[in-house]
Amino acid sequence: MDEVEGVLNGTYDYTQLKGETGPLVYPAGFVYIFSIFYYLTEHGSNIRLAQYIFAALYLLTLFLVFRIYVVTKKVPPYVFFFMCCASYRVHSIFLLRLFNDPVAMVILFFSINLLLQDHWNWACFFYSLAVSVKMNVLLLAPGLLYLLLCRFGLLRSIPKLCICAVLQVLLGLPFLLENPTGYLIRSFDFGRHFLFQWTVNWRFLPEFVFQHRAFHLALLTAHLAALLLFCVHRWPRRSGQSLLALLKDPAKRKPSSHRLTANKIIFVLFSSNFLGVMFSRSLHYQFYVWYFHSLPYLLWCTGTRVLPGLAKILILGLIELSWNTFPSTALSSGILHLCHGAILLHLWFGVPPDETWASRPTTHTPTKRKD
Repeated sequence: MDEVEGVLNGTYDYTQLKGETGPLVYPAGFVYIFSIFYYLTEHGSNIRLAQYIFAALYLLTLFLVFRIYVVTKKVPPYVFFFMCCASYRVHSIFLLRLFNDPVAMVILFFSINLLLQDHWNWACFFYSLAVSVKMNVLLLAPGLLYLLLCRFGLLRSIPKLCICAVLQVLLGLPFLLENPTGYLIRSFDFGRHFLFQWTVNWRFLPEFVFQHRAFHLALLTAHLAALLLFCVHRWPRRSGQSLLALLKDPAKRKPSSHRLTANKIIFVLFSSNFLGVMFSRSLHYQFYVWYFHSLPYLLWCTGTRVLPGLAKILILGLIELSWNTFPSTALSSGILHLCHGAILLHLWFGVPPDETWASRPTTHTPTKRKD
Protein backbone atom coordinates (compact mmCIF):
# COMPACT_ATOMS: atom_id res chain seq x y z
CA MET A 1 0.00 0.00 0.00
CA ASP A 2 2.88 2.38 0.74
CA GLU A 3 4.38 1.71 -2.67
CA VAL A 4 1.22 2.30 -4.69
CA GLU A 5 0.29 5.30 -2.56
CA GLY A 6 3.31 7.11 -3.98
CA VAL A 7 1.99 6.56 -7.50
CA LEU A 8 -1.49 7.70 -6.53
CA ASN A 9 0.07 10.86 -5.10
CA GLY A 10 1.65 11.64 -8.47
CA THR A 11 5.14 10.09 -8.34
CA TYR A 12 5.92 8.17 -11.54
CA ASP A 13 9.67 7.85 -11.13
CA TYR A 14 10.18 4.23 -10.06
CA THR A 15 13.42 5.05 -8.30
CA GLN A 16 11.46 7.26 -5.87
CA LEU A 17 8.76 4.71 -5.05
CA LYS A 18 9.23 2.69 -1.88
CA GLY A 19 7.53 1.47 1.27
CA GLU A 20 8.48 0.23 4.71
CA THR A 21 9.64 -3.09 3.23
CA GLY A 22 11.89 -1.45 0.64
CA PRO A 23 11.73 -0.03 -2.90
CA LEU A 24 9.02 -0.88 -5.42
CA VAL A 25 10.46 -3.74 -7.50
CA TYR A 26 7.34 -5.01 -9.34
CA PRO A 27 6.10 -4.06 -12.81
CA ALA A 28 3.27 -1.65 -13.53
CA GLY A 29 0.44 -4.20 -13.45
CA PHE A 30 1.11 -4.65 -9.75
CA VAL A 31 0.66 -0.91 -9.22
CA TYR A 32 -2.72 -0.78 -10.96
CA ILE A 33 -4.18 -3.89 -9.30
CA PHE A 34 -2.98 -2.99 -5.82
CA SER A 35 -4.21 0.56 -6.34
CA ILE A 36 -7.68 -0.94 -6.70
CA PHE A 37 -7.09 -2.84 -3.45
CA TYR A 38 -5.92 0.45 -1.91
CA TYR A 39 -9.28 2.10 -2.54
CA LEU A 40 -11.38 -0.99 -1.77
CA THR A 41 -9.70 -1.41 1.61
CA GLU A 42 -9.92 2.24 2.72
CA HIS A 43 -6.31 3.08 1.87
CA GLY A 44 -5.12 -0.29 3.11
CA SER A 45 -6.56 0.03 6.60
CA ASN A 46 -9.37 -2.53 6.24
CA ILE A 47 -7.29 -5.69 6.49
CA ARG A 48 -10.31 -7.96 7.02
CA LEU A 49 -11.82 -6.90 3.70
CA ALA A 50 -8.44 -7.47 2.02
CA GLN A 51 -8.44 -11.00 3.44
CA TYR A 52 -11.91 -11.60 2.02
CA ILE A 53 -10.65 -10.45 -1.38
CA PHE A 54 -7.69 -12.80 -1.21
CA ALA A 55 -9.95 -15.63 -0.01
CA ALA A 56 -11.95 -15.13 -3.20
CA LEU A 57 -8.71 -15.17 -5.21
CA TYR A 58 -7.77 -18.42 -3.49
CA LEU A 59 -11.07 -20.08 -4.39
CA LEU A 60 -10.78 -18.79 -7.96
CA THR A 61 -7.27 -20.21 -8.17
CA LEU A 62 -8.52 -23.63 -7.05
CA PHE A 63 -11.35 -23.49 -9.59
CA LEU A 64 -8.97 -22.69 -12.46
CA VAL A 65 -6.45 -25.33 -11.38
CA PHE A 66 -9.12 -28.00 -10.96
CA ARG A 67 -10.42 -27.15 -14.40
CA ILE A 68 -6.96 -27.80 -15.84
CA TYR A 69 -6.79 -31.13 -14.03
CA VAL A 70 -10.26 -32.13 -15.24
CA VAL A 71 -9.18 -31.52 -18.85
CA THR A 72 -5.87 -33.40 -18.55
CA LYS A 73 -7.29 -36.34 -16.50
CA LYS A 74 -3.93 -37.27 -15.00
CA VAL A 75 -4.23 -36.56 -11.28
CA PRO A 76 -6.42 -38.85 -9.13
CA PRO A 77 -9.23 -37.01 -7.32
CA TYR A 78 -7.98 -37.82 -3.81
CA VAL A 79 -4.93 -35.61 -4.44
CA PHE A 80 -7.23 -32.59 -4.59
CA PHE A 81 -7.75 -32.93 -0.85
CA PHE A 82 -4.05 -32.33 -0.22
CA MET A 83 -4.09 -29.37 -2.58
CA CYS A 84 -7.05 -27.77 -0.78
CA CYS A 85 -6.52 -28.62 2.88
CA ALA A 86 -2.97 -29.72 3.57
CA SER A 87 -0.90 -26.61 2.89
CA TYR A 88 -0.62 -24.24 5.83
CA ARG A 89 1.99 -22.21 3.95
CA VAL A 90 -0.17 -21.58 0.88
CA HIS A 91 -3.12 -20.54 3.05
CA SER A 92 -0.81 -18.17 4.89
CA ILE A 93 0.51 -16.65 1.65
CA PHE A 94 -3.01 -15.95 0.41
CA LEU A 95 -4.90 -14.96 3.55
CA LEU A 96 -2.32 -13.67 6.03
CA ARG A 97 0.51 -12.21 3.93
CA LEU A 98 -1.59 -10.83 1.04
CA PHE A 99 1.36 -10.99 -1.34
CA ASN A 100 1.19 -10.18 -5.04
CA ASP A 101 2.34 -13.72 -5.94
CA PRO A 102 -1.20 -15.16 -5.67
CA VAL A 103 -2.55 -12.35 -7.85
CA ALA A 104 -0.01 -13.12 -10.56
CA MET A 105 -0.71 -16.86 -10.37
CA VAL A 106 -4.50 -16.60 -10.61
CA ILE A 107 -4.11 -14.52 -13.78
CA LEU A 108 -1.60 -17.06 -15.10
CA PHE A 109 -3.93 -20.00 -14.51
CA PHE A 110 -6.70 -18.09 -16.28
CA SER A 111 -4.32 -17.65 -19.21
CA ILE A 112 -3.53 -21.37 -19.25
CA ASN A 113 -7.24 -22.19 -19.29
CA LEU A 114 -7.58 -19.97 -22.35
CA LEU A 115 -4.75 -21.89 -24.02
CA LEU A 116 -6.63 -25.14 -23.44
CA GLN A 117 -9.64 -23.54 -25.14
CA ASP A 118 -7.46 -22.53 -28.12
CA HIS A 119 -7.87 -18.78 -27.43
CA TRP A 120 -4.23 -17.95 -28.03
CA ASN A 121 -4.52 -14.19 -28.46
CA TRP A 122 -6.35 -13.74 -25.17
CA ALA A 123 -4.07 -16.24 -23.48
CA CYS A 124 -1.02 -14.19 -24.49
CA PHE A 125 -2.74 -11.04 -23.28
CA PHE A 126 -3.43 -12.43 -19.81
CA TYR A 127 -0.03 -14.11 -19.64
CA SER A 128 1.59 -10.73 -20.19
CA LEU A 129 -0.75 -9.21 -17.60
CA ALA A 130 0.44 -11.82 -15.09
CA VAL A 131 4.05 -10.92 -15.89
CA SER A 132 3.20 -7.30 -15.17
CA VAL A 133 2.16 -8.26 -11.64
CA LYS A 134 5.28 -10.27 -10.83
CA MET A 135 8.23 -11.24 -12.98
CA ASN A 136 8.34 -14.90 -11.86
CA VAL A 137 5.73 -15.70 -14.52
CA LEU A 138 8.56 -15.36 -17.05
CA LEU A 139 9.70 -18.82 -15.92
CA LEU A 140 6.98 -20.19 -18.19
CA ALA A 141 8.11 -18.09 -21.16
CA PRO A 142 10.35 -20.79 -22.73
CA GLY A 143 7.48 -23.26 -22.61
CA LEU A 144 4.99 -20.75 -24.00
CA LEU A 145 7.33 -19.87 -26.87
CA TYR A 146 7.73 -23.56 -27.67
CA LEU A 147 3.95 -24.02 -27.73
CA LEU A 148 3.43 -20.97 -29.93
CA LEU A 149 5.93 -22.28 -32.44
CA CYS A 150 4.29 -25.71 -32.34
CA ARG A 151 0.87 -24.26 -32.96
CA PHE A 152 1.63 -21.46 -35.43
CA GLY A 153 5.21 -21.63 -36.66
CA LEU A 154 7.56 -18.64 -36.54
CA LEU A 155 5.76 -16.07 -38.68
CA ARG A 156 2.30 -16.56 -37.17
CA SER A 157 3.76 -16.54 -33.65
CA ILE A 158 5.10 -13.01 -34.03
CA PRO A 159 1.67 -11.30 -33.62
CA LYS A 160 1.10 -13.28 -30.41
CA LEU A 161 4.46 -12.19 -29.06
CA CYS A 162 3.65 -8.61 -30.03
CA ILE A 163 0.50 -8.78 -27.89
CA CYS A 164 2.71 -9.64 -24.90
CA ALA A 165 5.21 -6.88 -25.67
CA VAL A 166 2.69 -4.13 -26.48
CA LEU A 167 0.76 -4.73 -23.26
CA GLN A 168 3.94 -4.35 -21.22
CA VAL A 169 4.68 -1.04 -22.94
CA LEU A 170 1.14 0.27 -22.47
CA LEU A 171 1.01 -0.66 -18.79
CA GLY A 172 4.40 0.84 -18.11
CA LEU A 173 3.97 3.92 -20.30
CA PRO A 174 3.42 6.51 -17.52
CA PHE A 175 6.59 5.30 -15.79
CA LEU A 176 8.57 4.88 -19.01
CA LEU A 177 7.82 8.48 -19.97
CA GLU A 178 9.04 9.70 -16.57
CA ASN A 179 12.17 7.58 -16.12
CA PRO A 180 12.47 4.65 -18.54
CA THR A 181 15.79 3.39 -17.19
CA GLY A 182 14.58 3.53 -13.60
CA TYR A 183 11.39 1.64 -14.44
CA LEU A 184 13.14 -1.14 -16.36
CA ILE A 185 15.90 -1.57 -13.78
CA ARG A 186 13.53 -1.65 -10.82
CA SER A 187 10.65 -3.68 -12.23
CA PHE A 188 12.68 -6.18 -14.27
CA ASP A 189 15.84 -6.49 -12.20
CA PHE A 190 17.33 -9.85 -13.19
CA GLY A 191 20.44 -9.21 -11.11
CA ARG A 192 18.60 -8.54 -7.87
CA HIS A 193 20.42 -9.60 -4.69
CA PHE A 194 18.53 -11.80 -2.24
CA LEU A 195 19.06 -11.87 1.50
CA PHE A 196 20.51 -15.12 2.81
CA GLN A 197 18.30 -14.96 5.90
CA TRP A 198 15.16 -15.56 3.82
CA THR A 199 16.36 -18.35 1.52
CA VAL A 200 14.40 -21.59 1.69
CA ASN A 201 16.44 -23.63 -0.78
CA TRP A 202 20.13 -22.80 -0.18
CA ARG A 203 20.42 -22.65 3.61
CA PHE A 204 23.07 -25.41 3.65
CA LEU A 205 25.51 -23.22 1.70
CA PRO A 206 27.89 -20.70 3.30
CA GLU A 207 26.58 -17.17 2.79
CA PHE A 208 29.59 -16.09 0.71
CA VAL A 209 28.87 -18.92 -1.76
CA PHE A 210 25.18 -18.00 -1.84
CA GLN A 211 26.05 -14.41 -2.76
CA HIS A 212 28.90 -15.25 -5.16
CA ARG A 213 28.40 -14.35 -8.81
CA ALA A 214 29.99 -17.61 -9.97
CA PHE A 215 27.29 -19.54 -8.13
CA HIS A 216 24.60 -17.45 -9.83
CA LEU A 217 26.13 -18.08 -13.25
CA ALA A 218 26.35 -21.81 -12.55
CA LEU A 219 22.66 -21.92 -11.70
CA LEU A 220 21.77 -19.96 -14.81
CA THR A 221 23.86 -22.32 -16.94
CA ALA A 222 22.20 -25.36 -15.38
CA HIS A 223 18.77 -23.83 -15.92
CA LEU A 224 19.40 -23.09 -19.59
CA ALA A 225 20.93 -26.53 -20.14
CA ALA A 226 17.92 -28.24 -18.54
CA LEU A 227 15.51 -26.20 -20.69
CA LEU A 228 17.44 -27.13 -23.83
CA LEU A 229 17.45 -30.84 -22.92
CA PHE A 230 13.72 -30.82 -22.24
CA CYS A 231 13.07 -28.86 -25.42
CA VAL A 232 14.97 -31.45 -27.48
CA HIS A 233 14.19 -34.69 -25.68
CA ARG A 234 11.06 -34.36 -23.54
CA TRP A 235 8.69 -31.84 -25.07
CA PRO A 236 8.62 -33.21 -28.65
CA ARG A 237 6.63 -36.38 -29.28
CA ARG A 238 9.81 -38.14 -30.38
CA SER A 239 13.14 -37.52 -28.65
CA GLY A 240 15.59 -35.56 -30.76
CA GLN A 241 12.96 -34.32 -33.22
CA SER A 242 14.33 -31.36 -35.14
CA LEU A 243 13.59 -28.04 -33.50
CA LEU A 244 13.98 -26.32 -36.87
CA ALA A 245 10.66 -27.86 -37.83
CA LEU A 246 9.05 -25.56 -35.28
CA LEU A 247 9.92 -22.58 -37.45
CA LYS A 248 7.91 -23.92 -40.38
CA ASP A 249 4.25 -23.30 -40.97
CA PRO A 250 2.31 -26.17 -39.32
CA ALA A 251 0.68 -26.97 -42.67
CA LYS A 252 4.11 -27.81 -44.12
CA ARG A 253 5.14 -30.21 -41.36
CA LYS A 254 4.54 -33.91 -41.03
CA PRO A 255 1.04 -34.56 -39.65
CA SER A 256 2.31 -35.97 -36.33
CA SER A 257 5.13 -33.48 -35.89
CA HIS A 258 4.89 -31.34 -32.75
CA ARG A 259 1.13 -31.97 -32.39
CA LEU A 260 -0.47 -30.27 -29.40
CA THR A 261 -2.75 -31.96 -26.90
CA ALA A 262 -4.09 -30.60 -23.64
CA ASN A 263 -1.59 -32.73 -21.75
CA LYS A 264 1.30 -31.54 -23.86
CA ILE A 265 0.38 -27.90 -23.23
CA ILE A 266 0.31 -28.42 -19.47
CA PHE A 267 3.39 -30.65 -19.40
CA VAL A 268 5.47 -28.08 -21.29
CA LEU A 269 4.31 -25.10 -19.22
CA PHE A 270 4.50 -26.77 -15.81
CA SER A 271 7.89 -28.40 -16.47
CA SER A 272 9.28 -25.10 -17.79
CA ASN A 273 8.15 -23.39 -14.60
CA PHE A 274 9.48 -26.21 -12.40
CA LEU A 275 12.94 -26.02 -13.94
CA GLY A 276 13.03 -22.31 -13.21
CA VAL A 277 12.07 -22.88 -9.58
CA MET A 278 14.53 -25.74 -9.14
CA PHE A 279 17.50 -23.67 -10.32
CA SER A 280 16.41 -20.42 -8.67
CA ARG A 281 19.08 -18.33 -6.97
CA SER A 282 16.83 -18.12 -3.93
CA LEU A 283 13.32 -19.11 -2.96
CA HIS A 284 11.47 -17.04 -0.38
CA TYR A 285 8.44 -18.37 1.46
CA GLN A 286 5.87 -16.63 -0.71
CA PHE A 287 7.43 -18.19 -3.81
CA TYR A 288 5.84 -21.52 -2.90
CA VAL A 289 2.71 -20.60 -4.84
CA TRP A 290 4.80 -20.36 -8.00
CA TYR A 291 4.64 -24.13 -8.38
CA PHE A 292 2.56 -25.58 -5.54
CA HIS A 293 -0.56 -26.17 -7.64
CA SER A 294 1.45 -27.78 -10.45
CA LEU A 295 3.26 -30.34 -8.27
CA PRO A 296 0.49 -32.99 -8.40
CA TYR A 297 0.48 -32.87 -12.19
CA LEU A 298 4.27 -33.14 -12.38
CA LEU A 299 4.19 -36.21 -10.13
CA TRP A 300 1.28 -38.01 -11.82
CA CYS A 301 1.60 -36.95 -15.47
CA THR A 302 4.21 -39.43 -16.71
CA GLY A 303 3.69 -43.10 -17.47
CA THR A 304 6.46 -44.39 -15.22
CA ARG A 305 5.62 -46.66 -12.27
CA VAL A 306 8.92 -46.13 -10.49
CA LEU A 307 7.18 -43.84 -8.01
CA PRO A 308 4.07 -45.43 -6.47
CA GLY A 309 1.22 -43.26 -5.24
CA LEU A 310 2.38 -43.31 -1.61
CA ALA A 311 5.85 -42.16 -2.63
CA LYS A 312 4.35 -39.24 -4.54
CA ILE A 313 2.27 -38.26 -1.52
CA LEU A 314 5.43 -38.51 0.60
CA ILE A 315 7.25 -36.14 -1.76
CA LEU A 316 4.39 -33.65 -1.53
CA GLY A 317 4.49 -33.92 2.26
CA LEU A 318 8.25 -33.43 2.46
CA ILE A 319 8.08 -30.41 0.19
CA GLU A 320 5.35 -28.96 2.38
CA LEU A 321 7.46 -29.65 5.47
CA SER A 322 10.44 -27.87 3.92
CA TRP A 323 8.39 -24.78 3.14
CA ASN A 324 6.84 -24.78 6.61
CA THR A 325 10.19 -24.85 8.41
CA PHE A 326 10.89 -21.33 9.65
CA PRO A 327 13.58 -20.28 9.67
CA SER A 328 14.86 -22.72 7.09
CA THR A 329 17.65 -25.10 8.05
CA ALA A 330 20.33 -26.99 6.18
CA LEU A 331 18.19 -30.11 6.59
CA SER A 332 14.97 -28.54 5.27
CA SER A 333 16.82 -27.08 2.26
CA GLY A 334 18.48 -30.41 1.58
CA ILE A 335 15.15 -32.26 1.73
CA LEU A 336 13.64 -29.73 -0.67
CA HIS A 337 16.42 -30.31 -3.20
CA LEU A 338 16.13 -34.09 -2.86
CA CYS A 339 12.41 -33.85 -3.60
CA HIS A 340 13.04 -31.55 -6.56
CA GLY A 341 15.65 -33.98 -7.84
CA ALA A 342 13.20 -36.89 -7.55
CA ILE A 343 10.59 -34.95 -9.53
CA LEU A 344 13.16 -34.02 -12.18
CA LEU A 345 14.23 -37.66 -12.63
CA HIS A 346 10.58 -38.68 -12.71
CA LEU A 347 9.91 -36.21 -15.52
CA TRP A 348 13.03 -37.22 -17.42
CA PHE A 349 12.68 -41.01 -17.30
CA GLY A 350 8.90 -41.26 -17.36
CA VAL A 351 6.87 -41.52 -20.53
CA PRO A 352 5.74 -38.00 -21.52
CA PRO A 353 1.96 -37.60 -21.20
CA ASP A 354 1.66 -36.57 -24.83
CA GLU A 355 2.76 -40.06 -25.89
CA THR A 356 0.50 -41.93 -23.49
CA TRP A 357 -2.52 -39.76 -24.33
CA ALA A 358 -1.81 -38.98 -27.96
CA SER A 359 -5.23 -40.20 -29.04
CA ARG A 360 -7.02 -37.49 -27.03
CA PRO A 361 -8.20 -34.35 -28.85
CA THR A 362 -6.19 -31.16 -28.50
CA THR A 363 -8.89 -28.93 -27.00
CA HIS A 364 -12.62 -28.61 -26.43
CA THR A 365 -13.00 -26.12 -29.27
CA PRO A 366 -13.37 -26.70 -33.00
CA THR A 367 -10.12 -26.95 -34.93
CA LYS A 368 -11.18 -24.10 -37.24
CA ARG A 369 -10.13 -21.41 -34.80
CA LYS A 370 -7.19 -19.34 -36.06
CA ASP A 371 -6.40 -17.12 -33.06
